[in-house]
Amino acid sequence: MTLSLNIGNLFNDSYSHALVDELRKRTTEREILEFEEKFNSRNEKHLHTYICRFLKNRSISRGLASKWLLTMLENKESTIEAIKN
Repeated sequence: MTLSLNIGNLFNDSYSHALVDELRKRTTEREILEFEEKFNSRNEKHLHTYICRFLKNRSISRGLASKWLLTMLENKESTIEAIKN
């Protein structure tokens, strides 16, 4: 199944599974951040919102969610630090 990065308000099981599959393909920090940037630019809600929803619904493991969320948060923190300096 091909995942359109513009999923808008339609977020059913097939899109959910497709998004999780797309995220699982990204194993490096760079790949995760590139996907996040693309996803966030084409959707109303940011990727971290969907990851948290997956975690709440137990659709993904805590380890996988923490890897994705930590990668994204550390990137945001380093960007903020770079702006401060």
